[in-house]
Amino acid sequence: MNTLKHFVTENILPCVEMPGQYIGGEWNSITKDHADSEVKIVLAFPDTYSIGMSHLGIQILYGLLNDRKDTVCERVFAPLEDMELLMRKHQIPLFSLETYTPLKEFDMVGFSLQYELSYTNVLNMLDLSGIPIIASERNETDPLVIAGGPAAISPEPMADFIDIFLVGDGEESLPQLIELYKDMKQRGLSRKERIISLAQTLRNAYTPSLYTVSYHLDNTLREIRPKLSGLPSTIRSASVRDLNKTYYPTKPIVPYVKTIHDRITIEVMRGCTQGCRFCQAGMSKRPTRPRTVENVLKLSELSYANTGHNEISLASLSISDYPFLKPLMEQMNCIFTRKQVNISFPSLRVNEQLVLLPSMLNTVRKSGLTLAPEAATQNLRKIINKNITDEDLYRGIEEAFKQGWNLVKLYFMIGLPTETDDDIDAIARLAYNISDLRKGVCGSFGQVNISIAPFVPKAHTPFQWQPMITLERIKEIRNTLFKRIQRKCIRIKFHNAERSILEGIFARGDRRLGEVIFMAWQDGCKFDAWEEHFKFQKWLDAFHKAGIDWSFYAHRQRNEDEVFPWDHINCGVVKPFLIEENRKSSNREFTLDCRTDNCPDCGSCARSKNFCAAE
Repeated sequence: MNTLKHFVTENILPCVEMPGQYIGGEWNSITKDHADSEVKIVLAFPDTYSIGMSHLGIQILYGLLNDRKDTVCERVFAPLEDMELLMRKHQIPLFSLETYTPLKEFDMVGFSLQYELSYTNVLNMLDLSGIPIIASERNETDPLVIAGGPAAISPEPMADFIDIFLVGDGEESLPQLIELYKDMKQRGLSRKERIISLAQTLRNAYTPSLYTVSYHLDNTLREIRPKLSGLPSTIRSASVRDLNKTYYPTKPIVPYVKTIHDRITIEVMRGCTQGCRFCQAGMSKRPTRPRTVENVLKLSELSYANTGHNEISLASLSISDYPFLKPLMEQMNCIFTRKQVNISFPSLRVNEQLVLLPSMLNTVRKSGLTLAPEAATQNLRKIINKNITDEDLYRGIEEAFKQGWNLVKLYFMIGLPTETDDDIDAIARLAYNISDLRKGVCGSFGQVNISIAPFVPKAHTPFQWQPMITLERIKEIRNTLFKRIQRKCIRIKFHNAERSILEGIFARGDRRLGEVIFMAWQDGCKFDAWEEHFKFQKWLDAFHKAGIDWSFYAHRQRNEDEVFPWDHINCGVVKPFLIEENRKSSNREFTLDCRTDNCPDCGSCARSKNFCAAE
C-alpha cells in the first residue's frame, strides 16, 4: 500500500460519510502498473461518485481505454464537503480511485461535462489537485486538461479553464488522441507544442487558447477565429457510425455503495430524428444508429453474467423508435424473466405504438411508467414538433393500468415559445384525466407524478434564438399549478427556478462568463445542481462583480443573422436547417421523422444535400 493510500484509509475515511465511494477496488475495476504504460489518463466526473458511476459514458470510456496495453485509465469524482475539508486540512491532493495517484501526476485529466451546473466542481477539483485553474497559468509539470460530453458543443463559458475540448463521441476521438499523444511524448514536444499539434491534427479538438474572440459594441459576438495557420475554423463533432462495431463494456464496474442507477444499461440506439425543436441531444446526435437484436442480447447476457445486477435498462433518446423493439422485447423477456431480471425503459414516446408497449414490458417488478409529453396542448406540440395526441397517450396509459401498473410519471416543460395560461391549465386537466383512467379500470384513482422543468433554450437547436421566460413567470406558473391540482394521488415536482435560469445563461454563454464562474467558485459555489448546496445570491454577486448583465444571455430574442459562440462547432446539423425549423415553429408546422418521411436536409447524413456543408 502506498503512503498516500495508507494515510487516507487510516486517518481520513473513518471520519467521512460513505467512505466506500473513495476506496476503489470495486468488482470489475482495473488496476495497472503505471510503469508498464505509455499514457496515463484519469477520467474526472465533476459530481459525486453515486451520480458519476451511474453514467454510462464513464463506463464505456474506462473500459475502452483500459483495453489498450499502452494506456492506464483511472477514475476520480468530486469529493463531498466532509471529505474535501479533511483533504484540505491535511494537504492531501485529489487522487484517483484505482491507485491513489495524485491527478497532477497523470498525462491527461479528462472531465465529462454533462451539465452546466457542474462547472464550479471542475474548478474545485483542479484546485484540490494542485493544477492551476486558469489554463494559461499551467506549465510543463501540469497534465493536459481535456473535456468532453454534451456541454462541450457549447464550450466557451469554460474556455479559460480547459486546454482541449473533444467534441462528439469519445469512442471515436479518445483512441486517436492517445495515439497522437504517444507520438508527441516520444518526440519530446513541449506542453504547448502538444496542444498545438493536437489542435491541428484532430478534427474534433477545440483548443480555446489558440482562438481569438471579438465582440460588437452591442455585446454580441463578432467572430471566433484561429490565431495560427493550420487550425480549423470549424470543429467537426466525432461520430460513431456503427454501434455494432464499436466498443461496449460488458464488464462494467459494480460499485460497493448505492448509486443513482444501480443496474445494467444497454444503449440500443444512438441518435433521434423525431425533431423536437427544444432537444439538443436529438439534434446533435443525428442520425439514428441502432444495434441489432443479436448485439443487444449478447451485450445484455454478458453484462448480466459479469455483474449480477437484477435490472437491465434499454437506453436510447427515443426507445419507442428502435426499429426492432417487438422482437427484442420478446427475446429479452424470454431470457431474463426466468432469472428474475427486470427489463426497463428510461422513458417512452407517446405514439400509436404506446398501447402495445405495456404488454412488451412484462417486467418482474412493475414500477412507474415514464412518459414525456412535454406539452399538454396540441398547439404547443406543433410549436415544439412533438407530433403526439391525447388519444394515443390515454390508450397507452389505460392499457398500462390493465397490465398492472399503478403509477404514471409525466415530464412537462413550461415557458415554451407562445405558451399561454391555457397551456398551463391543460397540464392540470391532463393529469386529472390520466388519474381518472385507472378508476375506470380498477375502481380507484391512479397515481400520477408530474415533473415540471422550465424550458431552457440550448445551442445547436431550432430554439437557440428564443428567449427564456423570467424567474417571476416561472414562479407564477408554479403557484398556478399547485392551486389547480388538489388530488392527493397527483404529485408535482418542480425544478428549481433559479437553477434553471443559471443553466439557461451558461447553455448559450460566451467566453466572458468564465470570469463569473471563477468568482462564484471563489465565493464558495460548488455542487450547484444540488438543492442544499445551491447559492443563487452568490451567483448574482459574481455577475455584479464581473459587470455582466445575465439577462443578456437568458431573456434576449436573438436575430437570425447573429453569430453565436458555438457556431464554430459543427455537430452535423447545419444552421440553415435550424433556422427553417424555427420558422416552421412560428407557423405551427410539423416536420415528420425522416426515417419514414422525406429528408429535411439537416446535414447529418449522406441523404442530405447539406451533408458536404456539414462536413
